[in-house]
Amino acid sequence: MAGRYDKPACPVKLKENSADGANWSKLSATPVWWGRAPVEFEMAAMSSSRLRVFGVVLGGILLAWTAGSRWAGAQGPSAPAQGAQPQQPAPASASVPPAPATSDAAEMTTQESSVPLRVLVNLVPLRVIVRDGKGNAVSTLRKDDFQLFQDGKPQIISNFSVVLPPSARPAAETAAAPIAAQPGAPVPAFLPPARFVALLFDDAHLDIQDAMQARIAATKYVDGSLATTDRAAVYTMSGQFQVDFTEDRDKLHASLISIQPRAVTAAGPDDDQECPPMDLYEADKIENDSDDQAISVATQDALSCSNVQSVNASAGGLSTGPSPGQISSARALVQAEALRKVEQGEQETEAVFRRLREIMGRMAALPGQRNIVLISPGFIYPKLEVEYSDLIDRAIRQNIFINTLDARGLYISNLNGDISQPTNDPNPAAAGIRMSYRLEGQHRQTETLIDFAEDTGGWAFHDNNDLQRGLREVASAPDAYYYLAYVPANLKFDGHFHSLKVRLLTKEKYSVQARRGYYAPSHGETPEEVARRDIDDAVFSQEERRGVPIGLQTQFYKTDPADAKLAVLAHVDLTRVHFQKTGDRNVDDLTVVAAIFDRDGNFVAGTQRVLSMKLRDETFQKLSHSGVTVRTSFDLKPGDYVVRLVVRDANAALLSAQNGVVEIPY
Repeated sequence: MAGRYDKPACPVKLKENSADGANWSKLSATPVWWGRAPVEFEMAAMSSSRLRVFGVVLGGILLAWTAGSRWAGAQGPSAPAQGAQPQQPAPASASVPPAPATSDAAEMTTQESSVPLRVLVNLVPLRVIVRDGKGNAVSTLRKDDFQLFQDGKPQIISNFSVVLPPSARPAAETAAAPIAAQPGAPVPAFLPPARFVALLFDDAHLDIQDAMQARIAATKYVDGSLATTDRAAVYTMSGQFQVDFTEDRDKLHASLISIQPRAVTAAGPDDDQECPPMDLYEADKIENDSDDQAISVATQDALSCSNVQSVNASAGGLSTGPSPGQISSARALVQAEALRKVEQGEQETEAVFRRLREIMGRMAALPGQRNIVLISPGFIYPKLEVEYSDLIDRAIRQNIFINTLDARGLYISNLNGDISQPTNDPNPAAAGIRMSYRLEGQHRQTETLIDFAEDTGGWAFHDNNDLQRGLREVASAPDAYYYLAYVPANLKFDGHFHSLKVRLLTKEKYSVQARRGYYAPSHGETPEEVARRDIDDAVFSQEERRGVPIGLQTQFYKTDPADAKLAVLAHVDLTRVHFQKTGDRNVDDLTVVAAIFDRDGNFVAGTQRVLSMKLRDETFQKLSHSGVTVRTSFDLKPGDYVVRLVVRDANAALLSAQNGVVEIPY
C-alpha cells in the first residue's frame, strides 16, 4: 500500500456522549433515529499526506458500555454537511448493561482488519457500454438481457450492476438536503470534486508539431470545458513539467506550455544514416516473428547501404553480386539492428505502461469519476500483451476510463520515412514492401489507441484535426454503463489469452462495447486480497451505497487557530444486519472505514477497524433498538474536506458508503 500510518501516542478510549459545545455537522434537524444511548466506540487517527487508507491500521480501541444519554443532547453551532438522510428510528430501549465478569467470551471486540469477507475470487471484470442507434448510452437493461462468452463458451454472470457516473448536480443536491431541514443554515461554499481528468501527454512518442497542436487544444479545453467540480492534472510519460490534480488553471497552463518531445530511455536518437533503415514494426517481424520476407528485404537494404555492390565494381570488371560472406555479414547487421530497435521499443513501451500504472494508482485514491486522456500518436507493444491486459484489468477494477486522442489528427501515412532523412532509397526494388510495413506499423499505432479506449469503456478520437472538440468528447464518461464480472470455470494460471464476447438478448438493435479478452494471471488472488480491494474501491469512490443501514455525523472543534479535531461518527442500525446464530451467540463482524479527502480529492487520513460481535440474545435485543456507534477522530488543519464512510458486514457481504462535507473555518 502507498501509505503508512503511525499509531496514536495514547490509546483511544470509550467516550460517553456529551454536550461539549463543539460544532456538529448535522444530517437532519432532529436526529431521533439514534434512539437511546447507542454503544459508542472511539478511534483516533493522525493526519497523513499519504495516498491510501489501507496500510498499518491506526490505534487500538478499548471496549466498554456507555451509560444512558441521548444523542440529541449534543448541541452547538452547526456546520454544513453532505450525506444521506438517516434511517428511521427503532423503538427506544434501556441502555445496554456491561457483560458479566464471568463471561467466557467477550460479546464485542475490535481488531486490526483482516477483512474476513465472503467474496468471489479470481473475478474477471468487464465494463460494458450499450448504445442505441443515435449513440446514446442505454441504462435500462437487466442482467437477463446479457449473455457472456469466454472462448465461445457461455459463462455465469456473478456480478451485475448499472453504473451512473456521479456529476456535480447530485453532489449539490445532497449537500443541500440537510440544510433544507434547518432553515437559515448557510449554504456550503464548497462542493466536493466529482470528476478527475488526467491529461497524459505521450512525450516519448510525440513529435514537436503534434505536441504543439495538442497543448494548444488542451489549453482551450482547460479554459472552456472544466466545471467547478472538475479537477484536472497534466502528466507526461517523461515525468517532466507535471502538475497534480488542481482547480488552479494558472498551474495547468504553466505545465501545458512546457510540453515537448522528451526521451524516456537511455537510448540516443537514431542516426540519420542508420544502416539498414528499419522501424519498430519491421524490426518486430524480423526479431520476434522471424519473417523471411522482412529479413530478405532488410538484408538487401544492408547490402545496398553498406555499398557492397560499389566496392565489387571498383575492384575491376563487372560486379557479380555480393559474396556469401558479404551476405552473411549483412544478415548479421540486420539481426543486430532489429534487436536494437526491438529492445529500444520495449523499453519505451514499458516506460509508458509503467507510467499508466502509476497514474492509475494515483487516481484510485480519488473519490469520484476518473478519466485518463492519453494524448499520443500511438505505439505498438510487441511481446507485452500480458502487461497490456493487466492495465485494462486494473482500469476496470479501479473504475478508471482510459480515453485516447490521436495527436496526429487527420494524418497522411508517412510511407517514405521522415522528411528530414536522406531521400535516396538504398534498395528501390523493395520500396513497395517497405512502404507496406510502414503503413501497417502506423495502422497498428492507431489500433493501440482504439483498443485502450474500447477495452476500458472509453472514447477514442482519431482521424480528425479538431483536437479541441476531441478533448471535450474523450474527457467525458458515458451516461451509463454496466459492470459485469464472472468466475471462469477451471481457470489455469498460465498467462494464456482468453477471448470474451458479450451478446444482448433484446429485440432492439444496440451496439455493444466491451473488452475483447484477457490474459490469465500467473497466480490467483486470495480472498483477503480480493476483499481488501473491494473495500478499497468503495472508499475511493463517490457512489453512495445502502447495503447496511448506517448514519454519518461529524463534529469538529478548534484546538488552536491553526489546528482542529474532527470526529466522524458512524451509527449502524443492527435490525437489518445479518447475524448468524452460533450456540447462544449472535455473530457477525463489521468492517468500518472512515477516510478524509481535501478539496482537490487528495487522501488526507483514514482508519479501518473490524468490530467483532458475539452477542447474547439479551444484548442483541437491546442493541437492535439502540444500534452501535463507532467514533473516529482526526487531527486536521482548517479547510474544506470530504468525509467518506464505508461499512460492510461479513455474513452477507453487504456494503454501505456515505459522503459528507466539512468546512473548518480558518
